[in-house]
Amino acid sequence: MKTVTIHKAKTELSKLIEKACRGEEIVIARGKKPLVRLVAIEDKRGDASPGRGREEFLILPMRLRR
Repeated sequence: MKTVTIHKAKTELSKLIEKACRGEEIVIARGKKPLVRLVAIEDKRGDASPGRGREEFLILPMRLRR
């Protein structure tokens, strides 16, 4: 866990976001008092690439359906 001051967080926000996205926990403090934690948000949508999940379904031709 890395702790940075508000001033440093403002000047290095892009770098801190990259670190958080890689799984590192960042704490932003005012002086020595921790205030907030910067962590990545998990993507609940999952992978929306075309064809994903096609192995999970069996699609039968119309003549075999009942």
